[in-house]
Amino acid sequence: MSDAEILLVQDDGPVRTLTLNRPDVFNAFDDALTRAMQSALRDAARDASVRAIILTGAGRAFSSGQDLASLKDRFAAGETPAYKQDLERRYNPIITAITGLEKPVIAAVNGVAAGAGASLALACDLRIASEHASFIQAFVNVGLVPDSGSTWFLPRLVGPATAFELCTTGRKVGAEEAARIGLVNRTVPAGELLDVARAEAGRIAAMPPRAVALTKRLLLRSSASDLASQLEAEAFAQDTLGRTHDHREGMAAFLEKRAPEFTGR
Repeated sequence: MSDAEILLVQDDGPVRTLTLNRPDVFNAFDDALTRAMQSALRDAARDASVRAIILTGAGRAFSSGQDLASLKDRFAAGETPAYKQDLERRYNPIITAITGLEKPVIAAVNGVAAGAGASLALACDLRIASEHASFIQAFVNVGLVPDSGSTWFLPRLVGPATAFELCTTGRKVGAEEAARIGLVNRTVPAGELLDVARAEAGRIAAMPPRAVALTKRLLLRSSASDLASQLEAEAFAQDTLGRTHDHREGMAAFLEKRAPEFTGR
């Protein structure tokens, strides 16, 4: 498959959907798919017409993580894998692109999200899960630690004790439990997943883009910031947004009792 075939790109107004398309291997990541993801996220960041992104998977899986079959020859030859270089070259750029993207990213988790596939979902700003979704921190099952940001995102979503349990047992978390422990925002019937994700993405896309971008930035930095620093950052962001056309439009629309039309200016 070409890069265009293993990652499908579809635009619906201001919402861009990226679909991992290796269903025969449960959308496992190989070099080509990680390369395509990096490129697609760069394109989305540069395209002013895109205001929200949905990530999902084709077939029965969101992503099963690293394509272990692609590593088989290395282990057969007794080679020691250079995981640090691999993460820095392939996975870490994807995670930093998602978190650094000044647009909301929604994971529409249609099936299993395991290993780096789970990390990919965790890096998104919202997670909406199909009733068939499941999450597995599978790394410990092959003698590794969670990577691609899982050790950063997971404790912040479910708390340190639950994160420790999931990471050290490698057990499967079903959709219902994922919603209960805060791993996903909500669970929906499988047939409604993309419609719900698109509706949510559309709602956020209709909001003032710069306000959404700065809100995302503030929330991400909050866990590493003390209160005084966060208050200062909020004040700076508020002052910046107060000078925008969208703020004036929002205030005018409120006073005139009409729907606002935000343009990103």
